[in-house]
Amino acid sequence: MLLFDLDGTLLTSDKTISAATLDALAGCRSRGMRIGVSTSRGEKNCMGFLPQLRPDVAITSGGALMHVDGEIVLRVEFSEAETASMIRTARQICGADVEITVDTPDAHYWNYTVDPLAWDKSWGGSIFTDYSDFTPAALKLCVQVFDPETAKRLAAAFPDCDCARFSGSDWYKFTKRSATKENAILRLREICGIRPEEIIAFGDDFSDIGMLKLCGTGVAMGNAIEAVKAAADCVIGDNDHDGIAVYLQEQLLK
Repeated sequence: MLLFDLDGTLLTSDKTISAATLDALAGCRSRGMRIGVSTSRGEKNCMGFLPQLRPDVAITSGGALMHVDGEIVLRVEFSEAETASMIRTARQICGADVEITVDTPDAHYWNYTVDPLAWDKSWGGSIFTDYSDFTPAALKLCVQVFDPETAKRLAAAFPDCDCARFSGSDWYKFTKRSATKENAILRLREICGIRPEEIIAFGDDFSDIGMLKLCGTGVAMGNAIEAVKAAADCVIGDNDHDGIAVYLQEQLLK
């Protein structure tokens, strides 16, 4: 199986999938290879790409939700009470106006100051909320924190969470500690018989390191952060110059 992160990996900087990459993926599928995505985006924020890709496996919200052949097979979420408590704690530590996003299986919530569609048309619909009466249970929370010391305090307040920063940004994601991309991949063996060693995984950011180390072949994008390149088995071209398409054509489709 081929397993791709989205942003910075399968997607170009303008948040599209190149024609060359789509052609290469179609060639791989025609040869019996399964296609999967593994992303920190919530499912609703992937809908611009999932119909185009038709993935057999979709790991979303950083590993908190997984679909196989369209069916939910894994769902790791905070309770409603835990979600509300985390929002309160984030506001206490980071300030009452801190920006927070919440993924649920059905929606993406955000107390944004600028509509995300204004800067990223691929983002999908975000529901604005001020969280004053928020009741849904979260798969994932993201908190925007500008000060590293404040970020450390926030992470310390959530000791049972998996915390990761998105490189090049001030956003930190929080999921249940068991909700990671690599733990979702490990579940594939029991769910549908796909072993990690049979997977070629592609990524570029901190949250991809675990899955690149776990899978049979870990592939870092040319634009990946250095820690990802160090964890990978190979480094290919970047996401804006058909790095994935070239790799697939040369390694799998010759």
